Amino acid sequence: MSSVARMRLVLLAVGMASVLFGLACSSSHPAAAPAPPLPTPATRPAIAPGIHKIRHVVVIMQENRSFDSYFGTFPGAAGLPRDARGLTSCVPDPGASSCARPFHDGHDVNAGSAHGIRDSAIAVDGGKMDGFVRVARRVSTKCAAAQVQDPSCTHASQVDVMGYHDAREIPNYWKYASDFVLQDHMFAPVASWSLPSHLYEVSGWSAACLTARPRSCVNNADLSSTLTVARNGLQSPLHYAWTDLTYLLHAHQVSWGYYVESGAEPDCANDAAICKAVAQDASTPGIWNPLPRFEDVRENGQLSNIQNVGNFEVAASTGALPAVSWIAPSQVHSEHPPASVHAGQAWVTKLINDVMQGPDWASTAIFVSWDDWGGFYDHVVPPHVDRNGYGIRVPGLVVSPYAKHGYIDHQVLSHDAYLKFIEDDFLGGQRIDPLTDGRPDPRPTVRENVGVLGDLSSDFDFHQTPRRPEILPTDPPPGAASSP
Repeated sequence: MSSVARMRLVLLAVGMASVLFGLACSSSHPAAAPAPPLPTPATRPAIAPGIHKIRHVVVIMQENRSFDSYFGTFPGAAGLPRDARGLTSCVPDPGASSCARPFHDGHDVNAGSAHGIRDSAIAVDGGKMDGFVRVARRVSTKCAAAQVQDPSCTHASQVDVMGYHDAREIPNYWKYASDFVLQDHMFAPVASWSLPSHLYEVSGWSAACLTARPRSCVNNADLSSTLTVARNGLQSPLHYAWTDLTYLLHAHQVSWGYYVESGAEPDCANDAAICKAVAQDASTPGIWNPLPRFEDVRENGQLSNIQNVGNFEVAASTGALPAVSWIAPSQVHSEHPPASVHAGQAWVTKLINDVMQGPDWASTAIFVSWDDWGGFYDHVVPPHVDRNGYGIRVPGLVVSPYAKHGYIDHQVLSHDAYLKFIEDDFLGGQRIDPLTDGRPDPRPTVRENVGVLGDLSSDFDFHQTPRRPEILPTDPPPGAASSP
């Protein structure tokens, strides 16, 4: 067996995880590589004319909702399917004598279900998309509503994964979808839970690394076992040694900020079902704040770019937004069960209002999505692009003065499309690519170049007069019911 093969076995063995990260702690840091060149005209991908009118990109990532659970009855979208009798799809329910159909759920707090990599495979069931209730029935239901959980736990005795919301519960999200852009084929980038999804959000990959060197990293779309080891006695944090987008942004002097709301994140160590909340703020690496553990962020002296979300509000109001902003909520505003749907919508609305009322609105694109499906039903089969994804479909919204009005984007998308748009807008199409970025890692796929991935520039009309702000109330009245 080759040394490379032995390394991969060590990385993938849960029992050897402590050895893995013990070795990581003793590794020296690699020397910083020179800045990779921007693509030449001969190698530059096709970039939409007018894209450079967007000088500020804001990515707001909420938590744990499928597309059908929020927009399954939105007019014109690829929503809940109906048979010849007009009935929506029915999936097997091992806990009942009949199958389970989608239903309107007016509750502000939901339970959701397990949403790890194995749960995704069961839910998708080889393309049948009929395993959602099966997953919800088999997982633990002992998580207290006031506490937080790991991806293998649900929050209440009821099974609500077939429930959906509409404008009665989320009127502002439906208003943004009606007046701006709704993406109805946005898929989570990885068929797994929150941590891998947030790693993909900033880097296009999820891995475990033997040392602090990029070449030591091995594909890992789960990471729950390594996270448990790191929180169970090791003094040093996990190493994320592969390349993330901030490396290219920094190399080409493109400003960025990752804004974190202080509070709690949902996670338990040791696969426990119930635990006290894990603290989260800009200085604490975590599931929703992965950048502090990236070696290139540390090497480039960019840790200060990871800030409290209050700094984003100030930057928006003063016209000082960086070119790229990522925003991560705390548990209370995340919509991650058992968080309030209403509270999450209010928080997102406030962030969008802040941008709209500031000087940078005329040159900003706001992308809103949800990191994974959270166990909730969706009927669309995810495309297979590599060993990690895509994951189950999630909602996607685009809000911008150049966004098309009332447009439903049917392109196949994932959160990789955000990386692609940012790279096209600010880096001339440079990708996080081991062959060109000057910091090679063994990622299986350059996700921005996957053939099935659509182009977010299609959601914009760069010839239109920039649209005026549309300020929405953070506590809106319920909207109208949609057709069941």
